[in-house]
Amino acid sequence: MVLYTTPFPNSCLSALHSVSWAFIFPCYWLADRLVASFSPTTFEKRQWADYPCYLQVLCTAFCIPIYLALLVTSLPFAFLGFLLWCPLQSARRPYIYSRLEDKSAAGGAALLSEWKGTGPGQSFCFTTANLCLLPDSLARCNNVFNTQARAKEIGQRIRNGASRPQIKIYIDSPTNTSISAASFSSLASPQSGDGTARAIPGSIKRTASVEYKGDSGRHPGDEAANGPASGEPVDSGSPEDACIVRIGGEDGGRHSEADDSVAGGQARNGAGRGSQGQTPNHSQQDGDSGSLGSPSASRESLVKARATAEGSGEPGTTNSKLPLKASLVKKAAARKRRHPDEAFDHEVSAFFPANLDFLCLQEVFDKRAAAKLKDQLHGYFEYILYDVGVYGCHGCCSFKFLNSGLFFASRYPIMDVAYHCYPNGRRSDGLASKGALFLKVQVRSTPQDQRIVGYISCTHLHALAEDSAIRCEQLDLLQDWLADFRKSTSSSSTANPEELVAFDVICGDFNFDNCSSDDKLEQQHPLFTRYKDPCRLGPGEEKSWAIGTLLDTDNLYDEEVCTPDNLQKVLESEEGRREYLAFPTSKSPGAGQKGRKDLLKGNGRRIDYMLYAEEGLCPDWKAEVEEFSFITQLSGLTDHLPVAMRLMVSAGEEES
Repeated sequence: MVLYTTPFPNSCLSALHSVSWAFIFPCYWLADRLVASFSPTTFEKRQWADYPCYLQVLCTAFCIPIYLALLVTSLPFAFLGFLLWCPLQSARRPYIYSRLEDKSAAGGAALLSEWKGTGPGQSFCFTTANLCLLPDSLARCNNVFNTQARAKEIGQRIRNGASRPQIKIYIDSPTNTSISAASFSSLASPQSGDGTARAIPGSIKRTASVEYKGDSGRHPGDEAANGPASGEPVDSGSPEDACIVRIGGEDGGRHSEADDSVAGGQARNGAGRGSQGQTPNHSQQDGDSGSLGSPSASRESLVKARATAEGSGEPGTTNSKLPLKASLVKKAAARKRRHPDEAFDHEVSAFFPANLDFLCLQEVFDKRAAAKLKDQLHGYFEYILYDVGVYGCHGCCSFKFLNSGLFFASRYPIMDVAYHCYPNGRRSDGLASKGALFLKVQVRSTPQDQRIVGYISCTHLHALAEDSAIRCEQLDLLQDWLADFRKSTSSSSTANPEELVAFDVICGDFNFDNCSSDDKLEQQHPLFTRYKDPCRLGPGEEKSWAIGTLLDTDNLYDEEVCTPDNLQKVLESEEGRREYLAFPTSKSPGAGQKGRKDLLKGNGRRIDYMLYAEEGLCPDWKAEVEEFSFITQLSGLTDHLPVAMRLMVSAGEEES
């Protein structure tokens, strides 16, 4: 399948579209600023509280007449541009595909040769997040603002979190062989701030994002011109690349020379990327709270584990080299876990998971913000789809002013893409072309040249709370479209399998939860019998560790939750969740927000889902959840919590 790299089939239509948008944009921008002037966020209200009242009145009285005058002046030009823009939308393609050629070892082509579909399993990491990147005046309805600055900062945080080294920490002890609480977070960094290898002290502490900033100092343009920088984190998506830190143990903590040589190589690689990975601290700006370069950045705490070497001298002394060891990750069900009562690890994390493979985003409506986000994410993801959706009357029943808001990024090559717009959106949701994006990606190939592929579906369902029937219709359409997509893109037959399906994942913002009585219709939808939700026990029943993903917008800028680390700590307590997560609407009239939450049970509204199929894969292959996390790294930048899932795909029985 040919992927569309431009929104129009020829340069003439593209030029006409640029001209029409040049006429429309001044009016659009002025209207957006004018409406935003009357919708201050709680952050802005607190800022204005420090200034005299008359100063705010003077600013408003000065700016609004200017906006109005310019808006009226731009209206005739916008009307002419609109007349030209509308018919062009019938020829517009439903997405834009962008690929940044990456010739490093982490490139998509290089990833295909890592796993051949035999032997130990392979893990794939997925993340979904709602970013609320609307035009600024609309974003303020959710108490967020400065869409352009937020888009850039969000891209930096995702890239920095995903490009961290994946460190697995084990405690070698006769009494405790489980993975430590640090294993999933993978936060230990082999280099210091100045880019030189540093010794690891006897007590391993939580690593702050200000200590590891990834490649935030580089820009996609530099990579395009000069190729990937030497500091680009090498791919560690495969289990072979995961670094294993072993602490203590019956061998006294001593490692073989081979292990030390591996450690030295890892440290040297870390030193090579250190200088380019640094960015100077910058002052906090609107919509840019909790920047990775600021002191308020996330400091996720690792558990402290002290290693005392038997017969190696003073307690607390360690080798100057980081004891890293390349190792194969064993099958998820066979490992000792931090949560014996659960088949996989789960946590609230202040960082995006290391070695993130697939990123599915919703509400990236603003086209300029989408371009900024793309530029930032191209520092890590080679393949990106953005500006997904339709405009005008093309393909849907009602006129569409906004695209679907869907955005997809991948480290693996994209083979096929399909987009469908939901035809039943109404009222405010009918103004956007909300729909479903279906993707087929190639993740590996077998020694017999059979492609190993995966299917990913990203969607954003109807938002109005009272429209349960509409959401159920959309879930029906989602299943039908996905079945058609798999059938039309499959080049295999039972007799001659040219492709092996490794996974089938559905994710996105479903706009209903599994605890509200008003959402019972959606909770019982057949989709949940075909696809498994790791956080769900059954209709209306959540697992005890699952928490809501929708934040209480009134408290987004409270000091207790304004940084990733603070938000993580708050969400780890029941009291904090009741204070800062959104809960189902109370049906008792006159109940206040505080009193209503005191009466509620559960852990908030989880409306962002990550589902996976256990059937429809290659025969004898099994997909199991290895890790699941709720992420706080975007605190202050959106009103949703991103969620991440690491899926282990194993081909047949593993060798012991």
